[in-house]
Amino acid sequence: MLMLSSCSSSSVVFPSQSANMAASQQPTDSTASIPDYEYPDVNTKPFHIGSFREQWLRRLSPNDYSFEEEDKDTFDANFAAEMGVDAETMAQLKSVCSVESLRCYPEDQKLDPDVVPPDSTLKTLIQRKKKQDHKASLKMPKNRHDLYADELERLTVGRTPEESDDMIPEGEVILSINIYYPSIFEKFYYIRPHVTLLMTGSHKLTELRDAICCVSDLQVCGEFSRTPDMAPDFISKDHFKSAFFFFEGVFYNDMRFPECQDISTTTIEWAKSRNFPTYSQAKMEDVCFKDLTVKVGFPYLYCHQGDCEHLIIITDVRLAHKSDCLDKKLYPLLTHKHRIVTQKCAVCHVFIARWYTTNDQFAPCDPCLFCDKCFRMLHYDADGNKLGEFLAYPYVDRGAFN
Repeated sequence: MLMLSSCSSSSVVFPSQSANMAASQQPTDSTASIPDYEYPDVNTKPFHIGSFREQWLRRLSPNDYSFEEEDKDTFDANFAAEMGVDAETMAQLKSVCSVESLRCYPEDQKLDPDVVPPDSTLKTLIQRKKKQDHKASLKMPKNRHDLYADELERLTVGRTPEESDDMIPEGEVILSINIYYPSIFEKFYYIRPHVTLLMTGSHKLTELRDAICCVSDLQVCGEFSRTPDMAPDFISKDHFKSAFFFFEGVFYNDMRFPECQDISTTTIEWAKSRNFPTYSQAKMEDVCFKDLTVKVGFPYLYCHQGDCEHLIIITDVRLAHKSDCLDKKLYPLLTHKHRIVTQKCAVCHVFIARWYTTNDQFAPCDPCLFCDKCFRMLHYDADGNKLGEFLAYPYVDRGAFN
């Protein structure tokens, strides 16, 4: 596997361009697309993703990134040639190092790999036994989130498509992208990614934008205290469709719909008035990831709904290999989703909140969260008439994405 990861140190330093390149430009120096680290173990210097791929493909043989399984005899011959051993030594190595030589029970006996022998002397098995016993003492069943995560991994790792047209091409670039929660708190002690997605170099930025789940896109605008049964005409994502990504001095605006606006203009004009570097603009729907110039491990920006800002960090850029999910229809591929504690009703403390109220004489606090049942029992009579004065707004819990 060939990769460039933000969490690994750089022991070999290659020359790199010092200036940032525009997204559509190709680097003139042939080595400029192989990045070195600007800050050790933090982020790289800027490099062009498409040229990064081309440089690796020129340096590697087709067998290095092929999805085809190598013939066993061919593998043995190549291994013997690389190690400088003869056929007799190779046969002896295969016999001594085979999996069968590690068997500690009869071949016809089937054992459960999750069951650790109680009298084992291996340190790893002793530690595993301690963890199993501790987990069993807690008497906590495996929750549905863990089961779902295991199912996702089982369904995607090494999966190949039924149709050959849906196969990811050999030598394609795969990017690991972390999308973080927006920083909306005054004191934000820690930060973790909301989701981690795998994208290919051929994906457009709009496909990443559509794959990002944010609770602000699901909000319903308006006050519904007098008409709680009235279905909203739209959610925020349907009405406020403008958004942009910011990568290396370029604002990539989503302009796919007539109602989209260039919301980066205000920032660009503000930067000009304060002698900041010149920023440029491009359409999100016209740019693929292979066209970008980025830093691995560097925080970039995704902004939508006017002021909802998310950090975007590309943590890995590598060539695809046969162990990846090769069905391009499954991309953008979700590999991690952070679980969120749901907000319960302030009255029953059982159901998830559906409403929040302000200036509410029936509420224990202001603002206050209510489930739908408690909200209607406290604020309306048997005929559905409003009791007292209060303002009610639909509430979308972040745990909806669990």
